[in-house]
Amino acid sequence: MSLLAESPAAAAAAATGDRRIRVWDLPLRLFHWLLVAAIAVAFLSSEEESALNAYHMLSGWLAAVLIAFRLVWGIVGGEYARFAGFVKPSALGHHVGELLRGRPSATVGHNALGALSVILLLAMVAATVWTGATLAEDLHELLGWTLLALVVVHVLAVIAMSLLTRENLVRAMVDGTKPAGRHPAGLDARPPGAFAWLVGAVVIAAAAWAITRYDPEAFTLRSVESYEHRGEGAGERSGDVEPLREHDED
Repeated sequence: MSLLAESPAAAAAAATGDRRIRVWDLPLRLFHWLLVAAIAVAFLSSEEESALNAYHMLSGWLAAVLIAFRLVWGIVGGEYARFAGFVKPSALGHHVGELLRGRPSATVGHNALGALSVILLLAMVAATVWTGATLAEDLHELLGWTLLALVVVHVLAVIAMSLLTRENLVRAMVDGTKPAGRHPAGLDARPPGAFAWLVGAVVIAAAAWAITRYDPEAFTLRSVESYEHRGEGAGERSGDVEPLREHDED
């Protein structure tokens, strides 16, 4: 009999069969893929000549709502969505050492570098949206390209970790599960409670409301140029009124 067949890990894997454990909750998965779509549309619509230019501002504001949701969901969400459960700087050195040896451990939630990637991407998306909203064009463009580079690195890292740990990480973010055979001691994640769902909905509504206070046309289709000149029309109209008043007085 081979040593592999006698090992506890192999016996556990055989016992679990094709069973999968629940890891990522539905709101987290929706956030992930909606943010992917928002970023993709934002890049494809960034040029004035683009046929998608009218979607650029809309995609940016949607990304802002998603970031607000994720920050709160990182506190009240499901077990593996919470920052406290995966942001562990002390684990970074051990994880990097495993990578250098080519033998990274499969983790149920985010690994240490994955956690760092999450924080960097959230911060970069937020900064990119902010500089776009405040018309800091040069910085906005620089951050946009930096964000694109981080996204590329993130995708490559997901592919590499999928191969090294023999787990389909993309599938995990689609259906929310991972193979129990790779995590014999893993249990289904604690799902978000009713309070978390309520808080998440309130945050989405509040973020959308706050954005419309800043930009009333935030969730409509219009060109980036119209956003840049959104206050000029009102100024011109108010300027036209004054001469009329002077004429009436004469």
